[in-house]
Amino acid sequence: DEAEAEQLLSDAKLLEELGCFSLVMEKIPAGLATKVTESIAIPTIGIGAGNGCDGQVLVVHDMLGLNNEFKPKFVRKYLNLEDQVVGAIEQYVADVKSTDFPNSNEQY
Repeated sequence: DEAEAEQLLSDAKLLEELGCFSLVMEKIPAGLATKVTESIAIPTIGIGAGNGCDGQVLVVHDMLGLNNEFKPKFVRKYLNLEDQVVGAIEQYVADVKSTDFPNSNEQY
């Protein structure tokens, strides 16, 4: 709401005054994040806060699709590795249990 938005803007200005070197905003409406960015001189970093911030964070696990159960609005998956990673781990466990790994070519 408007009161919370004004409080966030006030807090951002206070943090800048107190010497913060940057501000990270997560899940903030894009328009508000842009307003904060334009109101302070220190860099802002957005995590799901729109493209009006000075920089962006997208967690590598989210970007690579390593957790299909986690689907917040601000995540864009560039790859779906979860199935491949799970399959690789399952194969490794099976190979160790069957004593196929390490084999004679994989030991000193």
